[in-house]
Amino acid sequence: MQVTRRIGTTIKYYVREGLIPPGRRVVATQTDYDEHHLRRLRLVTALIQVGRVPVARAREVLAAAEDESLDLYSRLGAAVTSLPSYSVPDETDPAAAAARREVDAVADRLGWRYVKAAGRHSPAYGTLVSAVAALDRLGCPSSADRLMRYARPADLLAAGDLDEMEEFGTTPERVEAAVVLTVLYEPVLLSLRRLGHMEESRRRYADGPDGPDADC
Repeated sequence: MQVTRRIGTTIKYYVREGLIPPGRRVVATQTDYDEHHLRRLRLVTALIQVGRVPVARAREVLAAAEDESLDLYSRLGAAVTSLPSYSVPDETDPAAAAARREVDAVADRLGWRYVKAAGRHSPAYGTLVSAVAALDRLGCPSSADRLMRYARPADLLAAGDLDEMEEFGTTPERVEAAVVLTVLYEPVLLSLRRLGHMEESRRRYADGPDGPDADC
């Protein structure tokens, strides 16, 4: 199906940056885009405008999604690993070394073989280690036992994400769906957790005397 869209500054920028393939020019101010263009536009918008992924990194994600020389597992890994990380642990920090041991212990308990094989090079691993190290420095150490409270639900959430991804037909669509789920569900999960904190605080403290100081 052909869909006509007026070429805006943003779309022309995406085309110029290689994020969206050129459409078929009709007249000077109009171009025809098909469903592939529209799906790509939605993906790029999610990555850049919602996920705050830099343009160069978004280009890497899209290239991994369309690399037909890779199998689905490799394409998923390349695409998701290309997403930006929040922080990189300081290799000279003793707290980071201790955090790595706790994170690796969690991976062992859950049977996360990817962490053992290559996960230590992923942005998510580095971000987790940095966060656990920071908690330790603030007097809130996150042992493997404590991290498991979050890791077990995360394992289930990941399975649900892939179940949803598999509803898409083609491999590029599945990779794109996995990227979108990663980018967009992170603020969903964070927001739900914060709202849960607000409600649990109301239940415990709003209608009565303050309870004891909460542990970390």
